[in-house]
Amino acid sequence: MLEKTTRINYLFDFYQALLTPKQRSYMSLYYLDDLSLGEIADEYEVSRQAVYDNIKRTEAMLEEYEEKLQLFHKFLERGNIIEQMEKCLRDNELDSTKLGKYLVLLKELD
Repeated sequence: MLEKTTRINYLFDFYQALLTPKQRSYMSLYYLDDLSLGEIADEYEVSRQAVYDNIKRTEAMLEEYEEKLQLFHKFLERGNIIEQMEKCLRDNELDSTKLGKYLVLLKELD
């Protein structure tokens, strides 16, 4: 569950500008402020089911955006490449061919 929450939080960070204000609000209250469905429903004077449906639809939209735009995937890949470059520097492996390969990989992500 924590892994899903973390993923949704990242996707929300990347794609929240593509959501409606209501979707942003529900997602923020549920995932960032940790409010229950019932608490959100009370605040908006709607049913708990309406909040649940909105959140599930929004989660699906975020996954669809990620499938098409790959911003989160590229973010993770970029982090992995940078980590490998830092390891080379820490281990004093200043092989320009290896570092050049990492730079090419970084450029290919964009």
